[in-house]
Amino acid sequence: MRLLKVATCNLNQWAMDFDNNMKNIKESIARAKEEGARVRIGPELEITGYGCEDHFLEQDTVAHSWECLQDLLSGDWTNDILCSIGMPIIHESVRYNCQVFCLNKKILMIRPKMSLANDGNYRELRWFSAWTLKEKLVDFQLPTDVSETVSQISVPFGYAYIQFLDTSVAAETCEELFTADAPRIELALNGVEVFMNASGSHHQLRKLNLRIDAMKSATLFCGGVYMYGNHQGCDGGRLYYDGCSCIAINGDVVAQGSQFSLKDVEVLVAQVDLDAVSSYRGSISSFREQASHKSKVSSVKVLYKLCQSFKLQHFPTNPVEVKYHCPEEEIAFGPSCWLWDYLRRSGASGFLLPLSGGADSSAVAAIVGSMCQLVIKDIKNGDQQVKADALRIGKYTNGEFPTDSKEFAKRIFYTVYMGTENSSEETRSRAKKLSDEIGSWHLDVNIDSIISALISLFQTLTGKRPRYKVDGGSNVENLGLQNIQARVRMVWAFMLASLMPWVHNKPGFYLVLGSSNVDEGLRGYLTKYDCSSADINPIGSISKQDLRAFLRWAAIHLGYSSLAEVEAAPPTAELEPIRSNYNQLDEVDMGMTYEELSVYGRLRKIFRCGPVSMFQNLCHKWCGRLTPSEVAEKVKHFFKYYSINRHKMTVLTPSYHAESYSPEDNRFDLRQFLYNSRWPYQFRKIDELVQDIDGDKTATIPNVKVSEVTSGGSGLGVVAAGSGNPEVGR
Repeated sequence: MRLLKVATCNLNQWAMDFDNNMKNIKESIARAKEEGARVRIGPELEITGYGCEDHFLEQDTVAHSWECLQDLLSGDWTNDILCSIGMPIIHESVRYNCQVFCLNKKILMIRPKMSLANDGNYRELRWFSAWTLKEKLVDFQLPTDVSETVSQISVPFGYAYIQFLDTSVAAETCEELFTADAPRIELALNGVEVFMNASGSHHQLRKLNLRIDAMKSATLFCGGVYMYGNHQGCDGGRLYYDGCSCIAINGDVVAQGSQFSLKDVEVLVAQVDLDAVSSYRGSISSFREQASHKSKVSSVKVLYKLCQSFKLQHFPTNPVEVKYHCPEEEIAFGPSCWLWDYLRRSGASGFLLPLSGGADSSAVAAIVGSMCQLVIKDIKNGDQQVKADALRIGKYTNGEFPTDSKEFAKRIFYTVYMGTENSSEETRSRAKKLSDEIGSWHLDVNIDSIISALISLFQTLTGKRPRYKVDGGSNVENLGLQNIQARVRMVWAFMLASLMPWVHNKPGFYLVLGSSNVDEGLRGYLTKYDCSSADINPIGSISKQDLRAFLRWAAIHLGYSSLAEVEAAPPTAELEPIRSNYNQLDEVDMGMTYEELSVYGRLRKIFRCGPVSMFQNLCHKWCGRLTPSEVAEKVKHFFKYYSINRHKMTVLTPSYHAESYSPEDNRFDLRQFLYNSRWPYQFRKIDELVQDIDGDKTATIPNVKVSEVTSGGSGLGVVAAGSGNPEVGR
């Protein structure tokens, strides 16, 4: 029996903070060695942090990485443990994303990444090149200082595996786990038993099962041990890396790390039986036949034993049941951890949230409340780093420290209800109830005097006084009056965030939180530079449907019972006067439901549909509910206002990324922001298709349930074309 104890880890790195990153790397190695591990894998590009982006183009970034690796190799960190260290390396003027394998103060080989991630949020081809010389293992000349430290002039560089005296080890890097022609297939057929994957995988709702399935499948069909290490936390951008490091063997997961955590370092250890790998492979006749005539991959031979032989007190780690969070839990914990990292690294003293009593801002408040609960939980569990950060941010003195989430929230969280004559007592009451449950320092402010002053100034300047539509005003007047309220709230929020800490004798400033959801961004149903404009937005990539489900969940599981009342209320901006015969409703204003928006968003982004192909898809999906003419009108309506309002995405508040149809302009959804909103060619093609369908009396279309294209499997509600202002939020 060949037993091998292996370690993988979640590390909370910070892009370009080499001191922080090296501290975490060293701590993870030390913990792995304490547990008796002989192999250790960390995240992708762990020395620099994954999210450095154009900093990777700087020579300094590569030079500092070598300096950090030299520091690691000059100590005893790699003694008796094989460590894979992720960093950028330049070879013959080409920059590669690499894993550096180190053992006993020596570099065994450097493995450059061969398949780069270059879709969605990933832009690796902007900074790195893929290694394509699969048949060639070259000599890489080490920098002079590193060479002197390790007493090596050059090391092997390229695609190969490491052959020890008792086992063989190879690398995959992040994207290579998901490629069709994955390196591990050829490597497994060459006898490699242990695969080490350094990854930089970010959180997205309902995504984890894909990653776990990929790891289980990787070892189910080819056998072997798969070690997966990942980043965890906010390393300086919109993404939250959700950890969940894993160790799998022969199709079973034997160790799984946390997906959401405030910890800077989490080490996962398992003991694996490599004889079980060879036995498993030997039992599959097709594997044996393919391996018997597979072309050989280059190898680096190391005269060293990693395994230990059979001992009664050492036994293989048993399989575990994989833990998956429901989407509501993902919303509660992912953005909470992201906010904590942002808060503790930004130098801010807390958060300020315009709390309207509606679903979106209440969801953000609940997420901050969840963050406070996580902080208290980790302090009680003895996490000294979380405690130190909480003491610093909360300004605790004289040996005091936070022991209650509501008390902690009072120190770091302001909520402010900015009411007008158009606000209802119901929303005011809901905001107050929720703030009491969370513990925030709540302010109730009436901003009518500011709005009145602006309108009076406008009247003095022009001689005209605008009126709301319900009072006889035009659409232009109605929109202008709504936007005044929304933009005043933004200015007032930033003023309070800057000055309220001073009022309460607190140092620093508060980060303003936004609260617009992904569907409103897609439709452009928000005012440019209103109170949705903020420092950061934890829900900007989450759908309204998911947020409402989260509110129902949080009312019970977070203990904020008032959220049930918030969720039950119809969505309204409360920017127009309430009359006995009129009440402003979001879905009427938009001319479409939030559920429809989720369908449009998925077809537009995930399924890459333009207007014509979206119409064709929806004719099938909505057959039996809407006629082709009605589907055409809905598609045209969506694309008209999507294109009219696309410019708003250029100034969208940086948002936590959580949804694959996010319209976020800067990093994820790269489309123009100036459109011909009449879409003359595409809409004409739709009209022609409608005429063809109407002319074919024998045409039949299968009745497919709409839930097949919606999130969460709920059916599509149809709303009549509303008479609400089509330019709302302009």
